[in-house]
Amino acid sequence: MTHTTGIVLGGGGARGAYEAGVIAGITDVLADADPGKNPKSLFDVVCGTSVGAINAAWVAAHADAEDHDAQGLLRHWRTLELSKHLRLDPVGMIAGRPDPLNPERKTTGRAVLNARALETLVEEGIPWRRLRSNIESSRIKGLVVTALHVATGTTTLFTDLAPGVDYPASKARRRKAVRDAIRADHVLASAAIPLIFPSRRIGSGYYADGGVRFNTPMAPALRLGVDRLVVIPLLSEPEERPVMAEEAYPGPIFLAGKVLDALLLDPIGYDLQVLERFNKLLERLDEFLSTTERSEFDQVLTNSRGTPYRKVETLVFRPSEDLGRLAREHAKNLGSRGIRGRIISKMADMGGTFDADFLSFILFDADYAHMLVERGRADVRARADEVREFFSDRR
Repeated sequence: MTHTTGIVLGGGGARGAYEAGVIAGITDVLADADPGKNPKSLFDVVCGTSVGAINAAWVAAHADAEDHDAQGLLRHWRTLELSKHLRLDPVGMIAGRPDPLNPERKTTGRAVLNARALETLVEEGIPWRRLRSNIESSRIKGLVVTALHVATGTTTLFTDLAPGVDYPASKARRRKAVRDAIRADHVLASAAIPLIFPSRRIGSGYYADGGVRFNTPMAPALRLGVDRLVVIPLLSEPEERPVMAEEAYPGPIFLAGKVLDALLLDPIGYDLQVLERFNKLLERLDEFLSTTERSEFDQVLTNSRGTPYRKVETLVFRPSEDLGRLAREHAKNLGSRGIRGRIISKMADMGGTFDADFLSFILFDADYAHMLVERGRADVRARADEVREFFSDRR
C-alpha cells in the first residue's frame, strides 16, 4: 500500500527548537537503520503554524533531500542570539505604527519585540526558489501555513499545492483556504504572536499568529489525504501536583505564560483524542457495513464537510520534560549576558515556584535551543522501533 505521510508543526515561539530536534531525530534513526540507502523524502504534506510554519517551510524547501536537510535546520536554531532575536521595541510598544524610516515595512501594531532579526532569518535562511521547485515538480504534495486575519478573526489556510492537487473546501465559517505561492510574508504572518511580534500585511489585509485559533493544523493535512501523520505538540503531559492549602497569587509572567499555553498549546490534546475516536468508529463501520453502504456513508460526509473521514495512523512526540521549567532554569544563569540577560534572569525569578512558560516562548538563545534540540532527538531515539515501523515502506 502506498501511504501519504504528513507532518504537523505547531506554534510555541522558541519551543520550536524541539520540533527541529524531533525531525533530526527521525532522520537519524532511519539512517542508522539502513545506512547507505537513498530513501525518498519523508513527508508528502507539511503543515505549520507560527514557529511551526518556519520549520515547515524549511522541511518543504528541502523535500528533494533525503533527510530534508535537518542538520541545516538545526544550524539555524543554534545561531540564535539574545542580542539579535530578543530586541525590545519601545516605539512599537507605545506607538504601534510602521517605522517612518522604512515605509515599505509590512508590519504594524503594538508589539514587545522588534521583528527585524526574525524577518532576516526567514527571508534569507529559507531557499524559496527551491521550495517553488519542489512544489511545481510534485516532490511534495502541499505546504499549508495558517494565519489569523485580524479584521475578521478568520483563520486563513495559505495552501501551496502541487499541480493537480486540490484542497477540499471546509464548511467551517471561521476557516478559509487561500491557494497561493507561499513566501516569507506568509510565514512571518503566521509567526506574529500577538503583542510579542507585530502583525504583518499580506495583500490588503493584516495577519497575526494562526495559533490563536488553530495552532496545530491537523485538519488541512487530513483534507489533503494523509493516512499517516507525525504530530509534534510543544506541551508536555501535565504533572499531578498536590493542592496547596493556600496558593500564592500568580505573577504577570506566570499568567502570560498560561494564557499563551491555553491559546497555542492546549487544544492539540483534544484534537488527537477526536482523531482516535474517529479511527475506532471507522474500524467498527468497516466491520458492519457493506462496501456499498460504506460508500454511501462517505458520500454523505463529502456532501456535508467536503471530504470523507479515513483512518489515520499517528506518531506523536511530546516533550518528555517541561520546556517551561527548562527555560526558567536556563534563564536564571543569564544574568551575566548584558541587560537582556539580566532582564530575562529577573523574569525567571518573578515566576517564583511556578513554571515560567512565558520565557519558553521568547527565550531565543542558542544554548536553550540546543537543549530543546537534544531533548527532541533523545525522545525520538527512545522510540526508535516505533519510528522505523511507522516509516517501514518509505523506500
